[in-house]
Amino acid sequence: MSARLSSTGAKIALPLTIQIPHPLKPMPLFTLKDKQIAAVKSTQFGAEGIQERTDLQAALRDNINVISPDTMVLSEEFSGWTEGARRIDLLGIDKQANLVVIELKCDEIGAHMELQSLRYAAMVSTLTFKRAIEIHQQYLDKRGIAKDAEAEILGFIGWSDPQEEQFPTDVRIVLASANFSKELTTAVMWLNERDLDIRCVRLQPYKLGDELLLDIEQIIPLPEAEEYQVRIREQAEAQRAAARSSRDNTQYEFLGQVYNKYQMSST
Repeated sequence: MSARLSSTGAKIALPLTIQIPHPLKPMPLFTLKDKQIAAVKSTQFGAEGIQERTDLQAALRDNINVISPDTMVLSEEFSGWTEGARRIDLLGIDKQANLVVIELKCDEIGAHMELQSLRYAAMVSTLTFKRAIEIHQQYLDKRGIAKDAEAEILGFIGWSDPQEEQFPTDVRIVLASANFSKELTTAVMWLNERDLDIRCVRLQPYKLGDELLLDIEQIIPLPEAEEYQVRIREQAEAQRAAARSSRDNTQYEFLGQVYNKYQMSST
């Protein structure tokens, strides 16, 4: 993302004034050797034979904290609500007992990720703690991991006993892709202004000799501006609530018909 906090210390009204180039351009990488600086060539997952599910998803599943810190994977390719083809790439839980919907793409625009993830978040929002244990146990058994799901979850979130009434705290969304379209990032920032928690993480591959490097960067919200953006979002919500409460909803009856204030003024 091109937006940055002002070097002069002036306040910037985030996120409303963020300007997003299309597509979002990753910062270049360089090597420094023998007093020489050389650019590292960027590449694409497809060009390197990296598959979305069998390669990228498998790698991130076992190293989930690189895109979603303090998160534990509950399930992979989760579709517990339907017999259809719709599946959450990775379903996780964080330290605050929030469910985390994680969607992955290898393409350059993250096509429709935000729409898919919203649907998935709504579907898992009613998940009970008991069901989460069952889902995680199935995941562990399928992978041949001899662990008790309930003990793993309780230990991770720091609970001594299951607390159904407090689970889940909320549902967060993490979108990870090689890049994101302007339409997607605009939609995500608008949704975040309305108290959703959606993060966009860019995964940019680079080729250095025979090695494939991966630059992982959270671009929404900007890490250095995240706290400020939360304050702006809370302020905007308070203003919307005040505007709603100040509306005059008084109704008037005239000649047997009911009118509101606007209708009466226009008659």
